[in-house]
Amino acid sequence: MSTIDLRSDTVTKPGPAMRAAMLDAPVGDDVYDQDPTVHRLQHVMAEQFGFEAALFFPTGTQSNLAALLAHCQRGEEYIVGQEAHTYKYEGGGAAVLGSIQPQPLLNQADGSIALQDIEAAIKPDDIHFARTRLIALENTIGGRVLPMSYLSEVRQLAAKHGLSVHLDGARVFNAAVKLGLPPAEVCRGLDSVSVCLSKGLGTPAGSVLCGSSALIKDAKRWRKMLGGGMRQVGILAAAGLYALEHHVQRLAEDHQNASLLAAGLAEIDGLPVEPVQTNIVYVHIDAADVVPLASYLAGRGIVASISKRTRLVTHLDVSAAQVRETVQAFKDYFSSRGQA
Repeated sequence: MSTIDLRSDTVTKPGPAMRAAMLDAPVGDDVYDQDPTVHRLQHVMAEQFGFEAALFFPTGTQSNLAALLAHCQRGEEYIVGQEAHTYKYEGGGAAVLGSIQPQPLLNQADGSIALQDIEAAIKPDDIHFARTRLIALENTIGGRVLPMSYLSEVRQLAAKHGLSVHLDGARVFNAAVKLGLPPAEVCRGLDSVSVCLSKGLGTPAGSVLCGSSALIKDAKRWRKMLGGGMRQVGILAAAGLYALEHHVQRLAEDHQNASLLAAGLAEIDGLPVEPVQTNIVYVHIDAADVVPLASYLAGRGIVASISKRTRLVTHLDVSAAQVRETVQAFKDYFSSRGQA
């Protein structure tokens, strides 16, 4: 029985062609800035996203943290959504390691932060307050794509108040494919963006931070202090280059499969499914069904993090046939419970 893993798009494994690219990669010591494959990846990413420079990191958490540390000094503040990865899921790193204060605000239904809430949270120039320096957004956020009009309005608001804007773009390629726009257009006018290569693009590890030359210089110093300086890391950078060439446009397949999954699950009576935009499906499960459903699916070879608000993620290792198999397993379970 083959396993269908819907926990995240981080569970993908490199295929033979990606492994071959990694095997053949020219390498050098990246701490000495001598890895040619890393140089190429950073150049390609900076070019694709419309920035002066880029820097390879082992993880997205470290890339985001280095960006926050480069933008903000001790005792300063960044404005961020309560659902954002940089606030909720990265261990409080900015506060713990950088003495940077987060100002978390409510995310709206579309994943945005209301402009009036952002403006109201910006602190006046007063010794009683942490200085507001940065607005941190996420795109996609929970699979939702931030509207281009909204991003433009945030840029204008930031410029009005002399703030910078950082984007956690872990799945920004999903946003670009959904919008039918190049990444540089989606990120136009932002001050930095962190892009994950090991989610939808399917590499084993790695993220890239893009920004100005000055910001990337600061981020490189922070990367060293955070333990992110690696040696012959061109082996991983080669996987990123392969993914950029072969795995970006195919993200549309993941979006189609997520829509197929959502439509199939919505056919089950009493099973609310949230609207889907990209590759993430949220379905609401009664508390009494959480444990038995997880066990039932596991018996059918389906791995999923079942909870009252279950997240199911499609990716390059999940086919349309496997999505249909998953839908049938859900239907069979609820049918056996007398709910379908």
